[in-house]
Amino acid sequence: GKWHLGYTPETMPNGQGFDHSFGHMGGCIDNFSHFFYWNGPNRHDLHRNGTEVFENGRFFPDLMVEEIERLLETPRSQPFFIYCAFNMPHYPYQGDAKWYRYYTDRLPYPRNLYAAFISTLDERVGRVLRKLEALGLREDTIVIYQSDNGHSTEERAHLGGGNAGPYRGHKFSLFEGGIRLPAVISWPGRIPEGQVRHQMATACDWLPTVLDLCGVSPAEQQIDGFSLRPVLASATAPSPHERFHWQSGGGRQTPQWAVREGPWKLVVNGLETMPEERIFLSNLDRDVSETHNEAADQPGLVQHLTALHEEWARTVNQP
Repeated sequence: GKWHLGYTPETMPNGQGFDHSFGHMGGCIDNFSHFFYWNGPNRHDLHRNGTEVFENGRFFPDLMVEEIERLLETPRSQPFFIYCAFNMPHYPYQGDAKWYRYYTDRLPYPRNLYAAFISTLDERVGRVLRKLEALGLREDTIVIYQSDNGHSTEERAHLGGGNAGPYRGHKFSLFEGGIRLPAVISWPGRIPEGQVRHQMATACDWLPTVLDLCGVSPAEQQIDGFSLRPVLASATAPSPHERFHWQSGGGRQTPQWAVREGPWKLVVNGLETMPEERIFLSNLDRDVSETHNEAADQPGLVQHLTALHEEWARTVNQP
């Protein structure tokens, strides 16, 4: 699927520990020509195990599913790990024609384009799950599904189409609409089903969680994140995170940053804010939409959270 972590041999998937890889190395491609057309130069970007391959005219999500099905059908004596990075609903919006027809009169533009792409994604995820079931692997397979950021409002994404519900913000924003994401984990008979958890967690937690569930000791190196196994077992278990930090931008841009401790969240230089909102403090327990700025009423808390951010920034910016 989507890699977007480097083009050099040592930074491509096979240089980072994967035995087999297939997909595009950049941020996105046209799903039929497999070219990157944004910000130039235009370039073909489809690779298998580091070698460029050509499948012109084939729908990339279908190529992904076929690749996964072949891997699942391969006899093996060891457990497997598959990172299946579907790039839907990232632009370009290229869902199946049947879903475009279905949503044309049911939803306004561009929501109808986005919904068609989401339904196209749902079907491909379903194909992977059905293959696991057909091969008798579903009961022994942990499945994790998660988005990576809020919906895009860029011009090349038709200025929107997604919906963050009650949350403020979107892709590139550190308000909740940009960073609070849906995530699902399933392991039949091992993890409770049909339940919802509200504790704070991050994508960095999946690695230690899977290691914990599989009884594997982590390598002797620092791992960002904590096991969510207690949270999966109990809706009342505390979050493993006392606080969490975000930062986006920098260099020639004024970085936006945020820190959360318990229900309190401080966003500084937030995207699409008024000047009086440059320092924005909210209590997510009572204001999940981040509409009421409590910074003026809580100067001590602003100072405390700012100090936490500055200390964190010093640690991550060390050479």
